[in-house]
Amino acid sequence: MSINSDVNLKNAKNGWGFTLIEILIALAIFSIIVSTIYTSYTGTFRILNETESQTEIHGIARIAMERMLEDLESVYIPKNIGDSQQEKNAVELFQFVGEDREIKGRNADILRFVSRAKVSLNGQEQDTGISEIVYYVKQNSQGEDLVLYRGDKPMFKKISELEEISDSLVLCENLMSINFTYYNEDNEALESWDSTSLDPKNKLPRMISIAMEFINASHPKRPIKFMTSLALPIEREYL
Repeated sequence: MSINSDVNLKNAKNGWGFTLIEILIALAIFSIIVSTIYTSYTGTFRILNETESQTEIHGIARIAMERMLEDLESVYIPKNIGDSQQEKNAVELFQFVGEDREIKGRNADILRFVSRAKVSLNGQEQDTGISEIVYYVKQNSQGEDLVLYRGDKPMFKKISELEEISDSLVLCENLMSINFTYYNEDNEALESWDSTSLDPKNKLPRMISIAMEFINASHPKRPIKFMTSLALPIEREYL
């Protein structure tokens, strides 16, 4: 046998081709690489989705808080000056009432007060007249979240049920809870307030705190929380 034939036979026996073990090892390494890339890919998109969702919730919460603070900053307290019948009627209609309520064990407070802030739903300029602002909560008919509504009606218009406020608008959805806390002259925290029954009557809280919790789809047991406080503009003045 020639020398070239011996070399070719030796190479055929020792190096030309892959064994089953080598193929399995290569497949294992390939699977690890693909798995790592896929995990990084899906993880990145999950983080992006969570960030986008939380950014949206932060935007909704900011708008809702700003709306409530603007209404409260414009809270109206009339004074009975002279014999003005209009002022006397305004005094009779004055109220600042906060009710401590729950829906399925979650805070769902209601707040009513008289304000000069009025939202125009027809796109025109805001009406600077006096109106009663009502914030109330109902459960979403299509889910477990709560929906915060803002009602706005003239002071002279008597309405007994919240559902009858025709110009109510949805302020925000995906709420877990909303809680109003009221602080009196002694800085005592109260869960409710009623200016029509306090002694003396027609008294505003010194400060009000608003706490809102939103559903966190990524971590249901860890709702996204927001809180703000406001000292009312005429905190020690009575009618």
